[in-house]
Amino acid sequence: MPSSPTITTMPTHAAQPDDSPALQALYRGFEQERLIPLWTQIGDLMPMHPQSKASACLWRWKRLNELAAEAGRLVPVGRGGERRAIALANPTLGGRPYATPTLWAAIQYLMPGENAPEHRHTQHAFRFVLEGEGVWTVVNGDAVRMSRGDFLPQGGWNWHAHHNAATRPMAWIDGLDIPFAYTTESQFFEMGRATLSADEMGTPQLSRSERLWAHPGLRPVSQTNDSATTPLLAYRWVDTDRALNEQLALEAEGHAVTLSPGHAAVRYSNPTNGRDVLPTVRCEMHRIRSGAASVERREVGSSVYQVFDGQGSVQVGAERWQVEKGDMFVVPSWQPFTARCGADAPALDLFRFSDTPIFEAVHAYRVQLGAAQA
Repeated sequence: MPSSPTITTMPTHAAQPDDSPALQALYRGFEQERLIPLWTQIGDLMPMHPQSKASACLWRWKRLNELAAEAGRLVPVGRGGERRAIALANPTLGGRPYATPTLWAAIQYLMPGENAPEHRHTQHAFRFVLEGEGVWTVVNGDAVRMSRGDFLPQGGWNWHAHHNAATRPMAWIDGLDIPFAYTTESQFFEMGRATLSADEMGTPQLSRSERLWAHPGLRPVSQTNDSATTPLLAYRWVDTDRALNEQLALEAEGHAVTLSPGHAAVRYSNPTNGRDVLPTVRCEMHRIRSGAASVERREVGSSVYQVFDGQGSVQVGAERWQVEKGDMFVVPSWQPFTARCGADAPALDLFRFSDTPIFEAVHAYRVQLGAAQA
């Protein structure tokens, strides 16, 4: 039989009934029947603003890559372990492999000639490539090239595997909604084939999904239904880079198109409906020009950032760090965040993913910019 819930008392300044033998007897009755009165818990259950269990923390890419390379020498890839993926573990989340209460982030490492076997899961996922090339991810039989700066989303319950066709190891970051699925007890997982066909092990320059969907503003007439997850499996860096550069160029011409002076940003979107690429995860790329800074921002929900290029400083709550290429950090819910590009760098590029779509879907999202609340 489960243990009885524990009734805790509120701080002395809160309005509480006077202690008495009758009150203690009432509380014992509550515990015996597995009941907890709201008046003893309201400060924890309904705080004045979000109180995240996650902490602001930073991981240095150099060290992550070193450890991943060592794992590549010692840990095989195959059935059972499935992936050589090493998760960021936020130190205040009870030892779970979670970056935030809803988001999972990891560095994945594949040695030359290795194949990560096929499987599928209901958790939504993506890959983002900081550097290197030579790995193809194969989603439902469609081989998709992975190169520097590429963003590769993959909706839940799609078969996927990876193979390294190069002569060098390759690392990238994975992002998933594993903690959200775990908390809501909604996860399913299924193993697929141990080996792929010769065609699936190919190395095409363009995947079938790109040939069909990677044409800005153009939609195949044969594809009539909106999709909850994007059908486009690769968003290439050349397009992202151009979009950010053009925003800053238009700003220099006097057009108000950036988030703030010197801060351009784009969101990866689903070409069937313009919404987020994944229903539980929002993904963006931000570029802050030399000497510029973002506006202080706090919002409901958590984010994970990776420095794609450049160097600068970031502040998350009371924490302030100097960051450079590859470094990763967490912004917990309702913690103020700002980023500034260093004077010696032409730009600071930040890849960001967040759980914002979840909170928008249940009408719980709120954002505050500087002193103004939207």
